[in-house]
Amino acid sequence: MRRHSFPLAASAGLLYLFLYAPIAVVIVYSFNAARHGGPWTGFTTEWYRRLLQDRQALSAAENTLWLGVCSTAISTVLGTMLGYGWNRFRFPGQRAVGTLLYVPVFIPDIILAVALLLFYSLVRGGLGLFALGLTTMVLAHVTFQIPFVAIVVRARLVGLDPALEEAARDLGADAWQTFWRVTFPLILPGVLAGAMLAFTLSLDDFVVSFFTTGPGATTLPILIYSSVKRGITPDINALSTLIVLASVLGTILVALLQPSRKS
Repeated sequence: MRRHSFPLAASAGLLYLFLYAPIAVVIVYSFNAARHGGPWTGFTTEWYRRLLQDRQALSAAENTLWLGVCSTAISTVLGTMLGYGWNRFRFPGQRAVGTLLYVPVFIPDIILAVALLLFYSLVRGGLGLFALGLTTMVLAHVTFQIPFVAIVVRARLVGLDPALEEAARDLGADAWQTFWRVTFPLILPGVLAGAMLAFTLSLDDFVVSFFTTGPGATTLPILIYSSVKRGITPDINALSTLIVLASVLGTILVALLQPSRKS
């Protein structure tokens, strides 16, 4: 084992360097005093202070949080119901339904975005509904969030001991009482993990948001994209750093909420 430990450690180190070096560069240069980027000229927190005074950035941050919270709340409820029904009930075509649930997970974002845009266009032309804006963005995010929540919740349900629910029913609890007093508290870590995963996915989504947005519905990723076309500046690095920080915190919470193998 010791003979192979150094090559393994070196390979792991190079892999992590490849993955995280670009992110580290963005974070470091968000403190660069140079006004238009370029060589390092000194340390400053001026760009973060300017972000707090930038009305466009604050509006985009508000839209991003509102979009994430609303879509996460809806997808968590629907995804939990889907995951529970997928695991607890038997019905014709159950395997096909389970397979189709993975399609939004693996399908390229650009395909999903174009499909949603075409669907909104058809409905808007026929019924006059779904004008592009925050509402269509919420529905679009819910579309790709539900499978992730359902998969996480179902994984939690698979690890539960059915004897606990059987014991509750033997003691006189009906189906509703068994779910709320036994099943739901046990799957709550999985539900919270699925919710945090859905929120993180919504927070840094660009492609689907870009295709389904409308006037006054700019989010932080869209704002960064439009700003980068004019050149990368330290304030863009600062904004990107804040999004990276939020994504990292969400990922850590998901990991902490995941059930351990002993549970």
